[in-house]
Amino acid sequence: MKIEVWSDVVCPWCYIGKRRLQHALARFGHAGEVEVTWRSFQLDPSHRRGDNQPTTEMLSGKYGVPPAQAAQMQERVTAIAAAEGLTYHLDRSLTANTFDAHRLTHFAASRDLADGIHERLFQAALTDGEAVDDTETLVRIGTGAGLPADEVRKVLDGDAYADEVRDDIATARALGANGVPFFVFDRTYGISGAQPIEVFLATLEKAAS
Repeated sequence: MKIEVWSDVVCPWCYIGKRRLQHALARFGHAGEVEVTWRSFQLDPSHRRGDNQPTTEMLSGKYGVPPAQAAQMQERVTAIAAAEGLTYHLDRSLTANTFDAHRLTHFAASRDLADGIHERLFQAALTDGEAVDDTETLVRIGTGAGLPADEVRKVLDGDAYADEVRDDIATARALGANGVPFFVFDRTYGISGAQPIEVFLATLEKAAS
């Protein structure tokens, strides 16, 4: 079985969805026959690289609410993440253009390291408050996941895997995804959003049968 997961590494719900899928797979009898492929998606492709506004401020402006209300929104998501074993510090998270982070994920996938790099990118953005559009940050994250530093830098300094990122986003649109996380099982069954573990498990059983 092949599961394709469209997500963005600055998306708190995407990390929750990743963890819930993992919990479901741990309860699935045929988990060893499942291949998970990470696909790219940008929540805000127009965001300027290096414009790393605190996410609380961004949410306040985007939804037209006071900063305190935006912080409360983040606190609610943080509590939900904690129930899945994740530690968020969204009070120090930063907005970022994630195109290069997605290119790095595709490079990692070519070395069978996509899941590890995706995990580290989520942690950097949502736990550590790092700017995941910063080249030096991405080089450090890449090497921490087992990628050679010189090769990571070469990828980031050029346009390698840019077409793959764009293709992922176009495919998501073609499949009807307007947001993430978005999970597709054998291009037959889909789950939109970070649904409860039971929903993932039921879909795994349905796809397997």
